[in-house]
Amino acid sequence: MSGSTPLKVALVAGEASGDILGSGLMRALKARHPHIEFIGVGGPLMEAEGMVSSFPMERLSVMGLVEVLGRLRELLARRKALVASLIDQSPDVFIGIDAPDFTLNIELKLRQAGIKTVHYVSPSVWAWRQKRVLKIREGCDLMLTLLPFEARFYEEQGVPVRFVGHPLADTIPLEADRASARAELGIPAGGPLVALMPGSRGGEVSRLGELFLDSAALLLRSRPDARFVIPCANPQRRVQIEQMLAGRDLPVTLLDGGSHRALAACDAVLIASGTATLEALLYKRPMVVAYKLAPLTYWILKRMVKSPYVSLPNLLAQRLLVPELLQDAATPQALAQTLLPLLEGGEEQTQGFDDIHRTLRRDASNQAAEAVLALTGRIV
Repeated sequence: MSGSTPLKVALVAGEASGDILGSGLMRALKARHPHIEFIGVGGPLMEAEGMVSSFPMERLSVMGLVEVLGRLRELLARRKALVASLIDQSPDVFIGIDAPDFTLNIELKLRQAGIKTVHYVSPSVWAWRQKRVLKIREGCDLMLTLLPFEARFYEEQGVPVRFVGHPLADTIPLEADRASARAELGIPAGGPLVALMPGSRGGEVSRLGELFLDSAALLLRSRPDARFVIPCANPQRRVQIEQMLAGRDLPVTLLDGGSHRALAACDAVLIASGTATLEALLYKRPMVVAYKLAPLTYWILKRMVKSPYVSLPNLLAQRLLVPELLQDAATPQALAQTLLPLLEGGEEQTQGFDDIHRTLRRDASNQAAEAVLALTGRIV
């Protein structure tokens, strides 16, 4: 079919990582189809590609089972209004990007209304709440996965799927230049540099920030030549971390954003479990993963999760490649002790990281765009 017929694409992203994926996909779609209109919900990157967002994407960024309850009424009202609006506008395809608790229900309603639906980024159905795959099979014409083990799971469950690779694996070089990254940050070449990455959300930083700083202080006793760098996700997180640093004598450089610069420059990472662990893997930096949740949330999840690992590096390696210290096991002493040998070593981790990087490097945004256009029958 000709690419001259206008194509209307609806997308909904729920947080910053989805905004990155959505903008890359939008760019790849525009390159293949000259007349295209984007509707739905997205962040600043998606807006820059031509999305007029129905409401601010931040309203969807909620984490944790308990935390969601306080916002449930608003989230349900927004979803209901969005479904009605999208059915009314009748896009050629709807793409839900991550945020499964919000988007899977939208996909189901739109598919029932005769609209083609795609889900981009698999929820962790292979790890917990596996019955969600039934809802996915009913509501989703195509699942696009970033990771290979996810695609195998969907194939076994009879869900149409395509493994597209991970956009970060395409953009992050196979070998990052540590020396030039340090020079760019104005950090001296001698001595180990540790990146402290306690998360991007306020709740994460309040649970992990002091813990990571205490761990850094202990590490400094064994390695007085060590320095630290903390990328702050936004101005609010910077204020939060500055308050935690008050009264401490730690050689710390704070960055505004700049997680990739911090990872390129550092020798090892103390990091919250989450998407950032994949970034650390792609930069081939040895890491220790830590996490603490609200006690009730942790208690519930512990009984629901089927996977033996929580961090992406271990899930991708299908073995315990990086140490995971969770909840009560995440003490300053344990974190410092586990991190110390990685300052000079960590080769087993980094070799595993390189293998995974090459597997994930598949030109994801273009693969995803081709799959979406094939589904709509609009291949240019």
